[in-house]
Amino acid sequence: MKIAIVCYPTFGGSGVVATELGIELGRRGHEVHFITYSQPVRLSQLSPNVHYHEVNVPEYPLFHYQPYELALSSKLVDMVKLYGIELLHVHYAIPHAYAAYMAKQMLKEEGIYIPIVTTLHGTDITLVGSHPFYKPAVTFSINKSDIVTSVSESLKEDTYRHFHVHKDIHVIPNFVELNKNTSDPSIRCRRSVMAEENERIVTHISNFRKIKRIPDVIRIFHKIQQEIPSKLMLVGDGPERPKAEKLCRKLGITDKVIFFGNSNEIDQILSYTDLFLLPSETESFGLAALEAMVWGIPVISTNSGGLPEVNFNGISGYLSDVGNVEEMGANAIRILKDDSILQQFRANALSVAKQFDIKKILPLYEALYEEALQIKV
Repeated sequence: MKIAIVCYPTFGGSGVVATELGIELGRRGHEVHFITYSQPVRLSQLSPNVHYHEVNVPEYPLFHYQPYELALSSKLVDMVKLYGIELLHVHYAIPHAYAAYMAKQMLKEEGIYIPIVTTLHGTDITLVGSHPFYKPAVTFSINKSDIVTSVSESLKEDTYRHFHVHKDIHVIPNFVELNKNTSDPSIRCRRSVMAEENERIVTHISNFRKIKRIPDVIRIFHKIQQEIPSKLMLVGDGPERPKAEKLCRKLGITDKVIFFGNSNEIDQILSYTDLFLLPSETESFGLAALEAMVWGIPVISTNSGGLPEVNFNGISGYLSDVGNVEEMGANAIRILKDDSILQQFRANALSVAKQFDIKKILPLYEALYEEALQIKV
């Protein structure tokens, strides 16, 4: 198949999933074309089957905000005609599904029929989409897609609750690659750069938005380090970072916390990690938790959104109500204080992660692609 993938090229979960999906599709012999405004951060190396096309948005004094949707839909039309693309897989309802529908209508005028598969990731539904200004456009974009998927049952239910959607929504969970070099002893040995031999390493990765509850991350760690020698690795950047740095100074733990900012060394950092914290207000799925679990890292998270679908309580880690820092801290200490308990949770986390192997998930998308190609409307 010749597939165009439209996504945000940033560090966020939707862009990561879209990029990893496209790379794996290329490995399986499909021709994949990424179409977005810059090269996706996880797309470090192109291959004969994987291509990238940049969407340029010309600047005109007439426009206060440059019309990215218009540029994207025009680019999609051009790429479909130039490369014979058969299917559009767009990640996010707006602006991507909206632009894809406009491209589909333009192509139909020329006798070219191209189906749209739209994957909902969370923010397009729970944050952006629910805003009254965007709600009609999101509803329209979902209903006009030929196939719709969501990354969790929780997100599917949220979509039906927030919008007048009459399309069937197929749940296809996020995924991970299991062939990471987790057994390389030299990787574990290099953890001494980050912490002393007797210290546990606790990690959090996010975009540092308010919904991630970064102060809770720090307060949970504060409780951990009072009983167990430990270091906290904070990976990512965003509006909550200054507040986080201030709280670390207030609690007197600045020397125990490392702020990495945005990093391409996620696997390297996770290879050192003993415990992962994700006390979010909500997560449509919890990809960061899953990426930790593939390294055999137990997870302390909230029980909100799709997190119970990936972090199994008492098995791969623990779930708590949003804001229950006391319980999350106690559960973290319970895992970290004893080597044998930690090793059992490590084994369990990896076992759960194997259920989300990309090689199991990708055929689900391929089956929907085949279904979409039969649609000629």
